Amino acid sequence: MINIILFGPPGSGKGTQAAILIEKYGLEHISTGDLFRYNLKNDTELGKEARTFMDKGMLVPDDVTIKMLEARVLESKDPAGFIFDGFPRTIAQADALMDLMKRQSSEINALVKLEVSRDEIISRLLERGKTSGRTDDQNEQTISKRIDVYLEETAPVFGYYDRLEKSYSVDGLGTIEEIAHRLHAVIDHLCELQNEES
Repeated sequence: MINIILFGPPGSGKGTQAAILIEKYGLEHISTGDLFRYNLKNDTELGKEARTFMDKGMLVPDDVTIKMLEARVLESKDPAGFIFDGFPRTIAQADALMDLMKRQSSEINALVKLEVSRDEIISRLLERGKTSGRTDDQNEQTISKRIDVYLEETAPVFGYYDRLEKSYSVDGLGTIEEIAHRLHAVIDHLCELQNEES
């Protein structure tokens, strides 16, 4: 079982690359955005709990998000592994994810970061904004603020996994195929390490 955190700033191509990795390696994609939408739409107990915070304009606490993640992990029957997308965003969430994986007698094998420059991210998101309909992709100031939040709050998570010797950086520039090829090299390496250990 291989569990990967696909990491990088908004607009780095995580969603595109996650879809390719899922198909190639049979991994299951866990996106916190999708989890929130599912729980809110279906008015689950966790969705109701999350909504009480969102209605007040507050961030949903980590323990609610972790419960959603845990429910999603538990409903998977004998998966080849997971790709976590959009989580963890903070050191506290990284700790919580580690605890969750331990409870499942598993672990995070690697955090793989897509490296993309600030200018490239802004350019990509403005381009995406023309077709996505997302208002937060159409304003350069808003995009810049999102990058700043990522650098301040989320980027330190890379250091967390780096200290555990589980972090990898991949150049996020080039064609979709070129980037996918670089990611495949990392995951193939992880699979080899796992085979050697078992």
